[in-house]
Amino acid sequence: MTGYGKAMGIYGDKKIYAEVKSLNSKALDLSTRIAPLYREKEMEIRALITQELERGKIDFNLWIEKENDATATPINAALVSNYYEQIKNISTQYGIPQPQDWIATLLRMPDVLTRVDIQELDEEEWKFTRNIITQAISQLVDFRNQEGAALEKKFLEKIDNITRLMKEIEPYEEERVKKIRERITESLSRLTADYDNNRMEQELIYYIEKLDINEEKQRLANHLTYFRTTLAEGHGQGKKLGFIAQEMGREINTTGSKSNHAEMQNIVVKMKDELEQIKEQVLNVL
Repeated sequence: MTGYGKAMGIYGDKKIYAEVKSLNSKALDLSTRIAPLYREKEMEIRALITQELERGKIDFNLWIEKENDATATPINAALVSNYYEQIKNISTQYGIPQPQDWIATLLRMPDVLTRVDIQELDEEEWKFTRNIITQAISQLVDFRNQEGAALEKKFLEKIDNITRLMKEIEPYEEERVKKIRERITESLSRLTADYDNNRMEQELIYYIEKLDINEEKQRLANHLTYFRTTLAEGHGQGKKLGFIAQEMGREINTTGSKSNHAEMQNIVVKMKDELEQIKEQVLNVL
């Protein structure tokens, strides 16, 4: 869900900028900084962003730059003249010395340098500005699409790796059962007391069945297939992929706990590593 977009347009003496950034988040978390002229359109801007971006921690910024001569605060000449006459009259009436630096004194008077012009947003300018906002959002969406294509390739690579590692376990399964049987039989052979061979065989079968991982392997294979299918469905599957990854983790953990074999456990560790990388990156998916 990471992305960045920025667009700029010139309208009259203004340069209008729109910038939008997105980071990972389970829900939509939108914060905005909007130039005063466009604040009346904040709800429309929010609706536009929400419709296009859906999820993520999103920062949106809309601001204006003007030419230097246009942005300079004008001096209120009429007010300066009025202050000048008042100060002179007070000085004459009360015998108070006039200021030595008239300019500095007058510029410090209230509202002399206060901008009094009030701007109103007309529909034509808003249409122009809205188009700039749309361009910035489109850039972010394009960025997300590029990231998504790279993520899809990465996911498929990790799924292939887990599938391959799952198959690598199979040769060790038969070897493991054989070693367990030999170890138990050898331990029993050292006993001086008699034991029931049939009962021993039943207990051995029960013990080996408890270590059987065929069900876990089958469920994991189903989850891997489901992950691929969901990934191919495209947009809006991020949470679903996260849930599937959790189920994959359960089967891999159970396989590890049942392994009772060094090589099998090493392979399970590798599978966990591949899955962890999937879980980290699935947060980037819408």
